[in-house]
Amino acid sequence: MENAEIARVLSEIADLLELTGGNTFKVRAYRRAAQVVDLHPTSVAQAWREGRAAELTGIGDRIAEKIGELVEVGECREHARLAALVPPGVVDLLRLEGMGPKTVEAVWKGLGITDVAALEEACRSGRILEVPRLGPTRAAAIVAAIARLRARAGRMLLHRALGHADEILARLRAVPGVRQAEAAGSVRRRKETVGDLDLLVATTDAAPVVRAFCGSAGVGQVLSEGSTKASVRLKAGLQADLRVVAPESFGAALHYFTGSKSHNIALRTRAMKLGLKVSEYGVFDREGRRLGGRDEADVFRAVGLPFIPPELREGTGEIEAAEAGRLPRLVEEADLLGDLHVHSRASNDARSELEDLARAARALGRRYLAITDHSRARPLGLDAARLAEHVAAIRAADRREAGGPRLLAGVEVDILPSGELDLPPDALAGLDCVVASVHAHFDDPAGRNTQRLERALRSGVVHVLGHPSAREIGSREPCALDLEGVLEVAREQGVALEVNAMPERLDLTDVGCRAARAAGVPVVISSDAHEASHLANLRYGVWVARRGWLEAKDVLNTLPLAELRRRLARSPRAAPRPPRPKQRAARAEEETHAEAHRGDVARHPSA
Repeated sequence: MENAEIARVLSEIADLLELTGGNTFKVRAYRRAAQVVDLHPTSVAQAWREGRAAELTGIGDRIAEKIGELVEVGECREHARLAALVPPGVVDLLRLEGMGPKTVEAVWKGLGITDVAALEEACRSGRILEVPRLGPTRAAAIVAAIARLRARAGRMLLHRALGHADEILARLRAVPGVRQAEAAGSVRRRKETVGDLDLLVATTDAAPVVRAFCGSAGVGQVLSEGSTKASVRLKAGLQADLRVVAPESFGAALHYFTGSKSHNIALRTRAMKLGLKVSEYGVFDREGRRLGGRDEADVFRAVGLPFIPPELREGTGEIEAAEAGRLPRLVEEADLLGDLHVHSRASNDARSELEDLARAARALGRRYLAITDHSRARPLGLDAARLAEHVAAIRAADRREAGGPRLLAGVEVDILPSGELDLPPDALAGLDCVVASVHAHFDDPAGRNTQRLERALRSGVVHVLGHPSAREIGSREPCALDLEGVLEVAREQGVALEVNAMPERLDLTDVGCRAARAAGVPVVISSDAHEASHLANLRYGVWVARRGWLEAKDVLNTLPLAELRRRLARSPRAAPRPPRPKQRAARAEEETHAEAHRGDVARHPSA
């Protein structure tokens, strides 16, 4: 069983417990365990079979038993027991942005609403107004959230889709006679969400490959089965399509099925002008003679172009750049020397000790690690006094870690609605890395959000703007803001923008990366790790940066530590202007900030 499926069940147990009045600590334990499993870089099912599931941070003996049930029998008794207490469609209501457990319980028990369609009807008819604290504005927001939910229906986050693809590919590669087996389509282009899986196999004997594909453990329904192709619906809901081709056509087929459609059209148009035909079967001249197709390089070579990496194949200028010799030398994971946004147990939603983080980073070859735990606006976060103690602990741990990586002392400080930081400048001034992020008040208008970020960047103490749009893919829309204006201030102040590699964030986006590059603003690719195993997730951020045409020189954490320190060093700046009256009023919101955000933390532990 894939990590994504185990995580889904654990997450649903947390949701069901919350809806049925379960113990808060138990809800939190299941939600954190779901996140650990979902983001774990290796198979949790295999870890259970080897007796190591309870060793994973955040997985206790009881939850390990639930994982064992899922691995061995495919279902969990506790999940089934709780599901019997709640109408099936009620859990789906929790997938809607802005619908927390209390609101869902109110519309379910108060109005008898048990599915998304009934909720939409109640919002449109005004019946929803019978529920306390649900007015016309909230009803309109719920209708908009329903539209967004439907728009992303059938799509899966990249890291989960990869898990399904890798499991099937491993089975197909074990079939005798298989020469090559790869994922194509949006998975290979590293799109942040995936609508289906395109799997390609090279062999001279297709029948056993098709049988192995249709018989894979994750298959829920076989949609079609032919001599060289098949389609299935996975139990996780994603469609997977298989194509089996002759080895001499594999490169051409891999290019064709990788796409994108606009890229393929542009390349085929270029081929036609040269008197060539490019198809999934190969490259051919006017007389139909085969010129190549065994390798993808054959396709590009035939039309006079260098190899174009899959991440760039979106029809957004890559053909023209290749023709002009201007293709970027894309950043690679091996280029990253460190990680500048990592949480230890000093953050209430993280689980690893400093020594555990250092050990995991050393195994990954990282040379430095910035420990950036949450500031005081987060529940149980660091105030100025606790921050000073924590910095001392990091410095001491750094001295103990003689073999590396170097541990840098930092903080992830909240940007308040006023644009002020929730820790005073003098508490932040001596830190190695200050990441400033928005963690609440996500629905403000673009102008206010932009001013909020610009003021934070002008504080003179911020090194990195963390997850700039504050989005969570599929569950929270990005904050509205003027990115161009933010980039202008970031360049002026010498602040980098973060590509947050948490798979449900991937924020800055690929489009934002291209904008940052054009504006001359560097980025950092950070894991935002809340557990030691999350440090391996930097690859997801690298893929975003590659889709955004970024090179190693555009990314600060490709620099050796001494040079990085020079880049992060701050020259004296004029004190920030005093807040305007409206900003002073917004400062008063600080007292309610933590309370408002507690619900977000409960639903989104990595917010």
